[in-house]
Amino acid sequence: MNTLFLEKEFDYFKPETLNEALDILAEKKDVRIFAGGTDLIVKMKIGDSYKIENMLDINGIAELQKIDVSPNNMMIGATNKISVLEKNADIARRFPALQEAFLSMASISLRNMATMIGNICNASPGADTAGPLLCYGASVKIVSKGKERMVPMEDFFVEGGKTILQPDELVAEVHIPTPKKNTGASFIKISRIKADLAKLSVTIVLEREGSKVSACRMSIASVAGLPLYMKEIGDDLVGKEMTEALVLETADKISKFIRPRDGGNRTTAAYRRDVSKIISRDAMKLAWERSGGKF
Repeated sequence: MNTLFLEKEFDYFKPETLNEALDILAEKKDVRIFAGGTDLIVKMKIGDSYKIENMLDINGIAELQKIDVSPNNMMIGATNKISVLEKNADIARRFPALQEAFLSMASISLRNMATMIGNICNASPGADTAGPLLCYGASVKIVSKGKERMVPMEDFFVEGGKTILQPDELVAEVHIPTPKKNTGASFIKISRIKADLAKLSVTIVLEREGSKVSACRMSIASVAGLPLYMKEIGDDLVGKEMTEALVLETADKISKFIRPRDGGNRTTAAYRRDVSKIISRDAMKLAWERSGGKF
């Protein structure tokens, strides 16, 4: 967070119910939603063309603070902070790759402010939680006045900085299905320092049946305009016996699949291509071992 002043003028609203918030979204123009503010405030400070006439603070809405756990699903409300979620025992047990993503993010002070839903709604190409949510098959509940829809995470991102959200909508919840038995997952991130944005991150969630892969979902971030769900590469593993050779072959496919660009001072495209092969290999091995599999 820098020390520039907020020069833009705007009206501020902090509703106590979701219905009130949806009324504001339906009636006002250029509304920006404040959940954690870690991305929003920076954009307001440095974005000369950033439009905001109204700020909608949703932190006072009790409905968006809930976390519900059932045998088959976990629901996480929009305003839960990363620092709370990273300590949640159900997330640690059911979704270890998501917890690893939380722990890799920024500093403790930022995690005390930031939200998971804010992280995905910002739609950064390197959003740390996007990969785990894609690979765990999560869906988001999007609401507007009188309407709601459930959208799979793989359909949520449009391009860097843009999602399918309409001006009168907000993401109220994330729903994550409980993984099946013999599921293993991993999240590996490479960054300059721990608190920095990702140079590259890979998430893998796979299911094992004996010595074979019965399902696999893979995602890679910071190599394109949006986080990539590598459906075809993951699907190609189904039914195959897990071997060291298969791991290396898959890692090579991932390296050839991505089309990274040079990232200024952060890193180069060549570095991302080379490192993608290494961390894809490591992530795949770790996910397989966590599923109970052996080589």
